[in-house]
Amino acid sequence: MLGCASQRKLHFFRRRRGFLDARKSAVLGGTLLVASFLAVFYESPARAQRTDPSGPVVVQPGAPGQPSKRLPPSTQATLPKWSQADVKFMQGMIMHHSQAVEMTAMIPSHTENKDLRSLGARISSSQSDEIKLMQRWLAARGEPISMAMPGMPDMDMSGDPIPLMPGMLTPEQMDALRKAKGVEFDRLFLTGMIQHHNGALIMVKDLFDTAGAGQDADIFDFATDADNTQRAEIKIMQGMLEKNTSEEKQ
Repeated sequence: MLGCASQRKLHFFRRRRGFLDARKSAVLGGTLLVASFLAVFYESPARAQRTDPSGPVVVQPGAPGQPSKRLPPSTQATLPKWSQADVKFMQGMIMHHSQAVEMTAMIPSHTENKDLRSLGARISSSQSDEIKLMQRWLAARGEPISMAMPGMPDMDMSGDPIPLMPGMLTPEQMDALRKAKGVEFDRLFLTGMIQHHNGALIMVKDLFDTAGAGQDADIFDFATDADNTQRAEIKIMQGMLEKNTSEEKQ
């Protein structure tokens, strides 16, 4: 009896082990199948790129309602067209911004007004960055960075004296600002920079009022942003000027 029971038990364990071995084989086989599929799936695009002799695909988006167009791989990007009014705007705005930066550079040594110091730092930082942007825009298009003739900073390309851009302070106003200190400096700076900012708004308006000008995306974005920023700063400076005036009367 013991022999028969032992044989039945041994037979049971052998069948169980065979079942487990079969299940392991099935799981392993399924895992290998999935891994093989993933390898082929991810390798195919890479292989296609390696074997595709046509090179990169260049697609030109179509106009609204029109299909896109596939261009040859040798297609080169070109800068959008710009007008002479765009060039003059950028050159003039570089000159305009440069004076604003010069004005803000006086603040640390001329006033202790914390609000004015904070405003001046913001104007200096933003307009210095914008000067670099405008210089890059002109250089990329092979245009002169300034209106001045080489070696003659006060003369334009035609040999005529360069007029001040709208809103720019006269030499007399700049001299008065350099000589002022404290509250007087604050007043002259705020009134002068409000005048300066209003001039920039005129320049932007003149640009967009000129037929064919301001169509370049970089020009449009820069001019629009400058308009919005300087309008906001004018309101801030008007509030500061009113506050300073009321404090002087007390």
